[in-house]
Amino acid sequence: MVDPGEHISRTVKREFREEAMQDGIDEHYINKLFSNGYKLFEWYADDPRNTDNAWIETVAINFHDETGQLTKHIYLDAGDDAANVAWRPIDQNIDLYASHKEIVKRVIDRFDAYW
Repeated sequence: MVDPGEHISRTVKREFREEAMQDGIDEHYINKLFSNGYKLFEWYADDPRNTDNAWIETVAINFHDETGQLTKHIYLDAGDDAANVAWRPIDQNIDLYASHKEIVKRVIDRFDAYW
């Protein structure tokens, strides 16, 4: 979640570190990966936590590592409130929370990929 007064680009990097990264990863790889994001969309998210008075709004940004040369140096480890985390292949049958499948579909469409 975005902290008050925080810019979204800082939030994305902070949340990734808190939720998914092992300590001690070389900052060079993180900075390089996060230097080139593409905003897929910004919208109201269909989420079971939404109420009439409060709702989730999502900004989805794709950070693409075409060759895998950056992400191979980023070892994942569940942290904060993440139950588990892993790099994994995507297919149409993947079980994702709330509107996350729509986010993945947007990435698939952007790269004209098959899933």
